[in-house]
Amino acid sequence: MTSTDADLPVLRATQARRLHLAAQGLLAKPRAKAREADVIAAIERMRLLQIDTIHVVARSPYLVLFSRLGDYRPEWLDGLLERGAIFEVWAHEACFASSRDHALHRAHLARGGREGHWSYRNALRTQAAHADALAALLVRIREHGAVRAADFESARPRGASAWWGWKDEKRWLEALFALGELMVARRERFQRVYDISERVLARHPPAVAFDGDVARTLVLDAVRALGVTQARWIADMHRTTPRVRDADLAPLVASGELVRVAVEGWEAPGYVHRDHATLLDAARAGRLRATHTTLLSPFDPVVWDRERARTMFGFDYTLECYVPEPKRRFGYFVLPILRRGELVGRLDAKAHRSDGVFEVKRLFLEPGIEPDAALATDVAAAIQAAADWHATPQVTLRRCDPRGFAPLLRTALRGRA
Repeated sequence: MTSTDADLPVLRATQARRLHLAAQGLLAKPRAKAREADVIAAIERMRLLQIDTIHVVARSPYLVLFSRLGDYRPEWLDGLLERGAIFEVWAHEACFASSRDHALHRAHLARGGREGHWSYRNALRTQAAHADALAALLVRIREHGAVRAADFESARPRGASAWWGWKDEKRWLEALFALGELMVARRERFQRVYDISERVLARHPPAVAFDGDVARTLVLDAVRALGVTQARWIADMHRTTPRVRDADLAPLVASGELVRVAVEGWEAPGYVHRDHATLLDAARAGRLRATHTTLLSPFDPVVWDRERARTMFGFDYTLECYVPEPKRRFGYFVLPILRRGELVGRLDAKAHRSDGVFEVKRLFLEPGIEPDAALATDVAAAIQAAADWHATPQVTLRRCDPRGFAPLLRTALRGRA
């Protein structure tokens, strides 16, 4: 921080966290029963909804929405995709985004902004090695309609270089998707159905070509979505390169589009989008109250940047589902526990849908978190709400760390059964 930072608006660490959660839609419980319109509103607020296929509990995009909306119908997300209200795009990783942002992302791809992303690099390598096959596949889809990877029976061996061990046709479809030739028309049992981009876009609202500054817009969108952020966390939002510096943001501060702030405990300044000026004032005045307790997906924007989660919440989170089992510390698919503005713990869960059981294999509280009855009440309510939404209302708790929290939590869970 420089000497001029003494004149900046100051946020305490708690206030910065609450501003971030307010921007993400996680500060307070939903006020009303969710509607389909709330799904698209949540995606537009976050800008990106990351996709992952693991489903020991609900697949990540559905769980991210549950954390913000409560009890809602997951098929709404599928319907929005099929009707063209949202689309799939490579950004942070594979993500859903609002169709309002399609022209921006298309311009980002056309202007070379995705060249540093692993998906685009892999697509170019695949195109160079299998140009004829990709061209033939495009002709087939154009003439005969949308396809799934499952529609092809490939006898070719899976090479060591294949993405995730995919068969050739799956890699070719993914390459054409990453290059913008194909889009995801819908999903069937969560499998992508690919079609020619023009046909998919015909279902979208009428689009106007994006002729603005793509990099500037992506920066502003990221800051708005995060509520308050350091410069070095911005590029991770859309996986752009190079990393954004404070000097890069100076023109946006000078124009009034961003507000530079000082945050207690941060060595670097923070930035707030001007659209959040009212939230910033409320945070500084102590008027933002964190009342929501919920379980988060491992791919939630709140925790997908490890450094940001550690700096903002003191929460060191590593995704362990891709780590060999003997090296896992907490479990396969570990859900952070958000409680009234703090990340207080994490739990390894599995939804046994056929038995109606939501199994909590292990629950860990963060160091320094008091394992009292009030915490147990809040956490039990969050677990039971997630279990009910999964249609697995019977909660089984195996182990807790610290062990003394287990009887408190079991008592609170029995009270909600």
